[in-house]
Amino acid sequence: MSLRIVFLGTPEFATTSLNALLQSKHEVVGVVTAPDKPAGRGQQLNESDVKKFAVQHELKLFQPEKLRDEQFIQELKNLNADLFVVVAFRMLPEVVWNMPRLGTLNLHGSLLPQYRGAAPIQWAVMNGETETGCTTFRLKHEIDTGEVLGQHKMSIAPNETAGELYERMMHEGADLLVRTLDLLEEEKVEPIAQEELITSELKHAPKLLKEDGRVRLTDTPAVVHNRVRGVTPFPGAFTTFQGKTLKIHKGLPEETEHSFELGSFHSDNKTFLKLAVNGGYYNLIEVQLEGKKRMAVDEFLRGNSLREE
Repeated sequence: MSLRIVFLGTPEFATTSLNALLQSKHEVVGVVTAPDKPAGRGQQLNESDVKKFAVQHELKLFQPEKLRDEQFIQELKNLNADLFVVVAFRMLPEVVWNMPRLGTLNLHGSLLPQYRGAAPIQWAVMNGETETGCTTFRLKHEIDTGEVLGQHKMSIAPNETAGELYERMMHEGADLLVRTLDLLEEEKVEPIAQEELITSELKHAPKLLKEDGRVRLTDTPAVVHNRVRGVTPFPGAFTTFQGKTLKIHKGLPEETEHSFELGSFHSDNKTFLKLAVNGGYYNLIEVQLEGKKRMAVDEFLRGNSLREE
């Protein structure tokens, strides 16, 4: 037996799950994604990654402007799906998520109930977690609070960025999704209320803003390192260098005592560049000065020397 599935998603992260569903025994009877949006200087219409994938694989595609549109709702009903699957999509109205007989399943990038919100992967790294994972759960009214159907734990390496963790979770999350669907079809899933999984204070994962990438000079080197890793590649870490914005793509913490002004830079003008923070330095490895390309710090120093203080 197989389940009839409608898939709802938008970015690249979701395409990996959609591809895994196509390789599984289950049947994808429809795909819902965001409408094309104008982007760039020419305002050309930009298609979502999920749309490109769906068109390439000749899947039935829907791009409703409004999820409550009566025609769209009727078309969804006509698909007679057993289950809706959501991966990185916008908030659904109840008339949609409550439609199929098995409800709607969501794949989330954390071990719920921890890190509910829009940026769970980034906040786990920013908070210095050494373990995270992904969760499949049933949608209900409150965001990210439905019954847990499956979980998969993942370690976070000390220097791993959110982008690198995102890449791993794309694939491991897709595997968890298929395993969950197989168990659902076999009626072997035992849903767990998230309240039963709360063992410590809940941490949240709100949408990241550009300002979240600013290095806080009063933080310790380790905390700065976690922030840099957590906002890489988006929205990106940055500080100020000689009055200009300096993006930090890669660095390492150095815990040591110093008496320098926080935010001051220190270098031999050849091989290293250190940013003084609370309790040590942040050693910059790859940087990008405002208006310039990304480069290794030794290359950067050839055009941006400074006098040691």
